[in-house]
Amino acid sequence: MASELSTHLELGSSLTVPNVQELASAISSSEIPERYLRPEAEARVVDSIDDDELPVIDLMKLVDPELFDKEELSRLGLACREWGFFQLINHGVAKEMIEKTKNDIMGFFKLPLKEKEAFKQLPGQIEGYGQMFVHSEEQKLDWADMLTLVTKPHKDMRFWPINPSSFRDTIDKYTLKIENVVDCLYALMAKDLGIDPKVMLKNLSKQMQSIRINYYPPCKEANKVLGLSPHSDGIALTVLLQANDVNGLQIKKNNKWLLVKPKPGAFIVNIGDMLEIMTNGKYKSVEHRAVINMEEARLSIATFHLPNTDVILRPFPELINGDGELYKTISVKEYSKEYFSEKLNGKSALESMKLKK
Repeated sequence: MASELSTHLELGSSLTVPNVQELASAISSSEIPERYLRPEAEARVVDSIDDDELPVIDLMKLVDPELFDKEELSRLGLACREWGFFQLINHGVAKEMIEKTKNDIMGFFKLPLKEKEAFKQLPGQIEGYGQMFVHSEEQKLDWADMLTLVTKPHKDMRFWPINPSSFRDTIDKYTLKIENVVDCLYALMAKDLGIDPKVMLKNLSKQMQSIRINYYPPCKEANKVLGLSPHSDGIALTVLLQANDVNGLQIKKNNKWLLVKPKPGAFIVNIGDMLEIMTNGKYKSVEHRAVINMEEARLSIATFHLPNTDVILRPFPELINGDGELYKTISVKEYSKEYFSEKLNGKSALESMKLKK
């Protein structure tokens, strides 16, 4: 277990950057540092997604035999193929647990900077409090602070906050529930794809999991900064919980940025690059980003799931059609190392894996 953990944590690191929460509270709008100014943010074309447009999947209609709806399974498959994102409702995670998780992560970010920095990242590691994907002193920066924690296969408690006092226990319980939801989704996706669910779960179930808690401070000139640069997730499956009522997640579809408005109590689920490779392009990882609110901070918690580092990423045999395999064969460790070694840049990491036909 320990060797698996160290292998994972050696996959990436990030340069130390200013704390944005402190920066935002100390400057006026005219003083935004040059490295945070993002011209592409001003030129954005954004539509709001209608409530009935982004697929909404009711998990109870897929796992409860008395409620099972074959059309709901078709909707799940359509969401994974055409959107790469969907909202998940009736997922079985208690409202009380969700609220407790929200309250505890908010509690951490309300602490004085000195207390939060007791859990800061160490050189050469991605775990802890700080930032990610910063590899040069000239690189443009995101308007956000993050707390990244590995929850499986092993925890390094040096990076786990002790205040709020219930933080560790809450995150433990929350991530276990999310892992169970993800396993349900993997089995359902296998049915949609025509794969034996046991094979899907053997490759993906209960292996590696991490979380990234995102804090996006407000900015008076929000259209000049970005909370999180455009990217696709370099893992298999992500489950996002928005922790307050401030929207900011945008997904790219048909070359337009669409603003996601989460339904109360819903999770936002998205396909990652690794699942796109393993499904031979049937399921799509999709570019997304986070934008900033002028008046209020936004908080979210993303839970990432991926196979163990020695797993080889290749399509399930049933999904290789006449075009053959669409991506290079690569290990999880190798792909993760490449993904974390660069700044966030759309789907560039996955594009580099495509085989030329």
